[in-house]
Amino acid sequence: MDGEVNLIRIAKVIRSLSPDLVALQEVDLNCTRSGSVDLHAELGAMLGMEGRFGKFMNFQGGEYGMAVLSKFPIIDHQVHKLPRGAEPRCALEISVNGGAKFGEINFVGIHNDWTQEKLRVAQSKALIERLEKRKGAVILAGDFNAGRESESIGLFLESGFQILAEAKINTFPSNQPKVEIDFIMSRGIKYKRFYHSVIDQKIASDHRPVVVELTP
Repeated sequence: MDGEVNLIRIAKVIRSLSPDLVALQEVDLNCTRSGSVDLHAELGAMLGMEGRFGKFMNFQGGEYGMAVLSKFPIIDHQVHKLPRGAEPRCALEISVNGGAKFGEINFVGIHNDWTQEKLRVAQSKALIERLEKRKGAVILAGDFNAGRESESIGLFLESGFQILAEAKINTFPSNQPKVEIDFIMSRGIKYKRFYHSVIDQKIASDHRPVVVELTP
């Protein structure tokens, strides 16, 4: 949480967790402030993962948005434009082949508006509508900018999603977490049990990494 965009440091944290799927928020693509490089592509290459980028807006000669990384082959991806908040917003969905254990998985990166709950409610409703016809497994992951008791989170729960966390653990800010606003949720995926953890990592991001391990 020192303001430095350091891919080696970020890659080290991700590599230590050995994830199959990763949702990344606040990602630059060829922006001046981050050295005019494609951050998600560079990070994916360092980790041996395939990636996709979702654009929020043009910024500093490049694009600003979010990204997802996958160890599984990516079959398809969609960028779901959401109602605008303080900045333009989207959700980034990839379809991956999770192999014999999980089959096809729809993995969706989330970064909802941080300013007003009514905007987050509108964004949640729009995404739920887009995902309504998904018949297979769906996993949501990212910064919802709202607590589990909020209306915007409640909408996901009402539509069949489950928060994959045994207990509340604060995730933001990373140096001294005071609120729980980062979640991983699932719907329609078969598993025997899950293990949820929030990593005590203060430097690589201003949010602490949230990890869920599913046992099929």
